[in-house]
Order: sequence, then C-alpha cells, then structure tokens
Amino acid sequence: MSDTRSTDVHSETTDTTPDGDLGAAGSQLSTAPAEVAMPGSFGGSRAPGARGWITWTAREVIGWTRWFWRQLTSMRVALILLFLLSLGAIPGSLIPQTGTDALKVADFMAAHKTLGPVYEKLGLFHVYSSVWFSAIYILLFISLIGCIVPRTGQFVGQLRGRPPAAPKRLTRLPAYATWRTGAGPEEVREAALKALRKRRFRVHETGDAVAAEKGYLREAGNLVFHSALIVMLIAFAWGQLLKSEGNKLIVEGDGFSNTLTQYDDFKSGNLFTDDDLVPFSFTLDNFTGTYERTGPNKGTPRTYRADLTYNKGAYGKSRKTSVKVNEPLNIGDAKVYLVSHGYAPVVTVRDGKGDVVYHDAVPLLPIDSNVTSQGAVKVYDGYRDAQGKADQLGFAAFFVPTFAGAGKGTMFSQFPGLDFPVLALSAYHGDLGVNAGIPQNVYQLNTKNLTPFKDAKGNLVKARLLPGETMQLPGGNGSITFDKQIKEWAGFQIVQQPATGWALGGALAAIFGLAGSLFIQRRRVWVRATAGADGVTVVEMAGLGRSESAKLPEELGDLAALVHDHAPTKTDEKDADPDQEPGADTPVPAAEGAQKK
Repeated sequence: MSDTRSTDVHSETTDTTPDGDLGAAGSQLSTAPAEVAMPGSFGGSRAPGARGWITWTAREVIGWTRWFWRQLTSMRVALILLFLLSLGAIPGSLIPQTGTDALKVADFMAAHKTLGPVYEKLGLFHVYSSVWFSAIYILLFISLIGCIVPRTGQFVGQLRGRPPAAPKRLTRLPAYATWRTGAGPEEVREAALKALRKRRFRVHETGDAVAAEKGYLREAGNLVFHSALIVMLIAFAWGQLLKSEGNKLIVEGDGFSNTLTQYDDFKSGNLFTDDDLVPFSFTLDNFTGTYERTGPNKGTPRTYRADLTYNKGAYGKSRKTSVKVNEPLNIGDAKVYLVSHGYAPVVTVRDGKGDVVYHDAVPLLPIDSNVTSQGAVKVYDGYRDAQGKADQLGFAAFFVPTFAGAGKGTMFSQFPGLDFPVLALSAYHGDLGVNAGIPQNVYQLNTKNLTPFKDAKGNLVKARLLPGETMQLPGGNGSITFDKQIKEWAGFQIVQQPATGWALGGALAAIFGLAGSLFIQRRRVWVRATAGADGVTVVEMAGLGRSESAKLPEELGDLAALVHDHAPTKTDEKDADPDQEPGADTPVPAAEGAQKK
C-alpha cells in the first residue's frame, strides 16, 4: 500500500548544496508514491465569462477526483478500511444471522420488540450481505488495486534500471569506511565488483566508482502480500456467493442422494443453483462409537466412525470408505463431515385387531453428553381404534442407553454406551396436524390437538420399556413394542465452498510476502577508488539503507574486508607500528556508523 514516508536517511542527507545533495543515490529505495500536498482549490484563478467558469469547474472536478483517488489508495485509508471491515464482522459473530439460523433471528425479534426492528433496518441480521459491509469490502478492494498497480510499474522500472551513481560526498552516508592502498584504482574497482557479486548485489561501474544495490525482494514481498490480499478477498466473496451447506440425519441402513429434497435443512449463497450440487449418493452401513469406561474421562468418546458405501455420479461404481470426526469424505468440490450421533430404537405399533401399522427405527435427539435422548413416534396412516375408526397415534419418547435403575435417580443416562437401554413412552391419539399443510418438527410431539390415553385411574398412559417389552393401550386400542434391535444414526454435514484452495494459497503467499517485506532490507553500497596527489589510491566505501540499521555498518565492514584482501592498506615506513610483526596483515578499516556533523 502507499507509503508516504520520506526515504532520506536523516536530516544530514537532505542538504541541497551541490556538495551535500545525494541526488538519485538516496531516492527510490521504495516504490511507494510520495504524498503530494494539495491546495485548497484546484481550479486556480477563474477567467471571466462562461468559458472561464467551465474551464475552472473542469479543473476543480479533475483535481478533487485525483485527490480522492490518492486518499483512497493511501496506506492510511486502506488501514482504516481494514479496521472498519474487522469492526463490521463483530456483529456478524455476536448477533444471529438469517443465513445461519433463521429461527434464532425470529426468537431474537420476538424477545426484543424495540431493538429487533432497529437491527433489521441496520442489516445486522445479514451483516455479510448488507449494503454497508459490501461498500467497505468493495472500497478496500479498489484501494488495494490502486496501491498495487502503480507500485508494480515503478518496481519493474527499478528492476530494469541500474543502481544510481555514487554521491559526491560518501562521508555523509550512514555507514562509511576508507583506507589508502598501493593497488591501482582499476584493480580496486575490479576487486569491488567481484566482492559485491559474491554477496549477490546488482552492480555496475560508473565513473570512478562501483554502484551496487540489494534487497529488491523487500518490495517484491510487499507487492506479493497486497496481491495475496486481493486473491483472498476474491476467494472469500466467490466462496460466499456459491457456497452451499446442508445437514442430514441418517439411520444405519438408510441412504442419501445429493439433491435438495433429501436435506433436513439447507442454505446456500446468492449465486448458487441446484445444478451446482455435486452428484453423488451414499448409504450408512454401520456406525461405531466407543467410550472411555474408567477414570476422570469416563464417557469421553474414543472412536466415532461411520462406514459408508458411496457412488460418484448417477452410474458411478460403489466404493466403501469410513468417515470420522475431522476426516471428511471428499467427492469433487463437496465434503461430507460427520458431525453428530445418536440412537434410533426400533418400535412396532399394532392396532386394535393386532395388525402391524408401523415398524421402523425412530431417531431420537440427544440432550446431554451421555446421549439421553428424546423425540416422538408418530403413526399417521393405517391405524384404526377398537371401534374400527381411523385415527392417528403419537408417542412422546424418552430414551436412555444406560439406565441407573428404578428408584436410583431420574430418567437420565449414566453412560453413552448401550449398557442398560430403557425407552419411556407416553401415549396420545387424535390429529397430528399433518393434514394442515404446515411444516412441523418430526422430533417433537405437539399435543395441542391430541387426546391422551388414560388408565383406569384417569392418569396418562405411560411406561418404561426394556428391549422386547410391550405397552398396551387401554380399551383394546392396540399396543407399541420396544423391539430388541436398537440402531444408531449419524448426522452429516455436506459442504460445498469453492475457491478454498485459492484462499489458502493467498493466505500462504500473504505470510511469505509479509515476512519478506519485514525482514529483507533494501540497501545500496558504493565503492570509489581515486588516485591521490601522492599517487596512492584512496578507497572509499559507503552504504545507504531505506532506514538506519545496525546491520548496515556490519555488512559494509564485511565487504570492506573482502576488497581489502585484494587492495591492502599501504603504510609508510615512517608511520609503521614498531610493535607490528614483520609480514603481519594490516588491520582492515572498520565501517563507521551514521555520522553526526
């Protein structure tokens, strides 16, 4: 994103005198465009007449347009938009969303008569599709593109160019080293070229100096980071618009085909169509669940595994697989997750004549970690009472896989495994409401239009049944039997969310790009070798970074040592150190830090 900071090292380097000006040497260490101060009026003086007014107005419109564009594509505004996007996502996490759970939204509206309508007008029940969230999202998208495009062009221009020539006074740079040598200037520059290339600098010889530059990957990482953000934004939007998510409860032995009518509940993005569903089907062959039986983790699941037989497409070959928690089945762009589990007792209902009118496994929903479950048994058709009159039956069901025993506590399970299963039933008859055409919950029994069966004492007929036991309905109206077979069911979530691979790739690229832009330093080095008045070559080395760093003098010192190996210091005999051993190496001059004048 646009960076409005100056690239000068410190106030010492901004001297505009011919001797102190760094010129091109201190420029373009970053591709971020500098912020230009804007006057209060872009039109300037307005000439008289209609033509003058039109010209002035055009200049004003163009000027303000350019100013707004610079503001939108600046780092400051981009950060503000990112902050607003983060703030906008908070109500999407705290307030019920219609796309996730419409029932919770309805409950919230019913419980908050004043606050609910306000939230609805503000779009807080559908944050991610609201106008204000979309506006922030689109502006951020435009801001990122406006940052990347000009910086990319400038960066490519720098890659095609050469490091700038050395400034006149290298002593004014933050890191500096110098020594005198008997080697000729051409020999020194040749040694400098080899040393800098060995350290992977881009180098070239210009005049009496060698110019080198390194750290281009810093800006490349910056551009990769911002480009990756755009990829992530596109992937997120594409995934939200074309995603689908549905849930299905399946009893052992039953199957599922990936069509809308097969789902228990289903929600999708705005651009999703039925044709986008991946064609496949599967059957739940068996469910296996094991639990810890001792210790502090008693009852904790150890194994949740659903064994499936699935087919790809309408005529695909049958294949067997197992789905576990966090180990989904991948079929094309769809993923089948195992998300829940419970029991489905098999019951048999007979009418007054003893004929079987219902025989099926009834899935019951767990209400605690020990799989205490509740639900309903509903007999819509085929039942006739003792007088032969058509009627409907309803049984409120409560199931525990491990019963504590009569007189040993309430009707709650003590363990999630099938150690001592008990089914408790309460019997009703009448209108189940199925003919009204109003959708109803198959796991709940609405007793509003039902009449309870009563015993001789006038109490509701109810019983606790062990596997194989039967509860008789009074007046010869039939019976219900808890069969010895108890099936298990598994809840699956089928998810299709395209562009997840793009989002992952964008996230990884953003991490690597950000790391490069933070840890790679852009710097320049110059080596100047000139012949002095006494014929001895004077070597000057200096370095400049985008910002002052303790590593720059250290790196310059290492480079100076490499050059010094080929062009050692020349010491006059009269100035030689008397304590130095004959033939010993001359000390390498250390690179100085930022000089304060």
